[in-house]
Amino acid sequence: MKQPATDPNAVTITLAQEQRLSLRVDEQLHGEAREYLRAGLQGSANSQRAFTTDIRQYSDWCEHNSYPLTPLSAVALVEYVTFLGRTRSFFTIQRHLASLAKLHRQHNVPSPTTDEQFKVFMKGVKLKKTARQKQAPDFSVKQLRQAIDSLPHTPTGIRNRAILLLGFTGAFRRSELASLDVNHLLIDDAGLVIRLHRSKTNQFGEIEEKAVAYANEPEYCPIGALQQWLAVIDREQGPLFVRIRKGERVTQARLSDEWVNVLVQQQLGESFTAHSLRASFVTVAKANGADDLEVMNQTKHRTTTMIQRYDRRRNIRKHNASGKLGL
Repeated sequence: MKQPATDPNAVTITLAQEQRLSLRVDEQLHGEAREYLRAGLQGSANSQRAFTTDIRQYSDWCEHNSYPLTPLSAVALVEYVTFLGRTRSFFTIQRHLASLAKLHRQHNVPSPTTDEQFKVFMKGVKLKKTARQKQAPDFSVKQLRQAIDSLPHTPTGIRNRAILLLGFTGAFRRSELASLDVNHLLIDDAGLVIRLHRSKTNQFGEIEEKAVAYANEPEYCPIGALQQWLAVIDREQGPLFVRIRKGERVTQARLSDEWVNVLVQQQLGESFTAHSLRASFVTVAKANGADDLEVMNQTKHRTTTMIQRYDRRRNIRKHNASGKLGL
């Protein structure tokens, strides 16, 4: 049978189209790859803020001392760490070093933080400086109740009551509280489930859930407090905790995590911080018989070591094993 004639021009056009399509696909893939790389270098929003702050200070120091930003020599880095050591803790210095290492990676140059002599120097810094982090103090359930009782029955008071009760019973970090959206909550007869899309220990957006139970006393129930606040904002999406203007005018602007810290200090005392919400949860839960797994299921810690660090039971007479030896 006679085969139909092939049009060479048609074949040429098809190949050209395929080549152009291939180029567009390559450009798209390269663009996506660049976005992934950029996200990997930048890290989380909190990491970006810390990095920006650290590099701004480092840049000022380099300019003042006539050093280039990169590459920095190990000798110059020793000088910079010594400068930081006058006002910074060992753990803060470590964060600054991580930022400098990241800056050098971004410029594709070797980081002086890997220098062997510099590592020996840092061992000396750790030995000389106080390595123990200042821990946020815990509060008692009685103190929390007193703080709740002092809040007014206004939109601001209703919001603040919900923040304090949810922050404590959910063992939340302040950044997690501030980032909550209305649609992250599921309330039913069994209690409350909160979905977290990101947290300090979950930078990759894996879904994490926390459960909160109904309290026996309605005035201190986190779920009841949330329901009252949801009735105030009256919407099904958007930020959960928002700013309130003068005259108790509720806005749709998300509350900052720093404001959560201010709220804790206002209601519980200046010695406390937002981190006291988590520390107090661990301490009270452990004192009431909760095991480490139950506590970790709420705090989302990965190891029991961190739970022990958060447990603030320091009364050596009350919490002492010497009276449990059977003598």
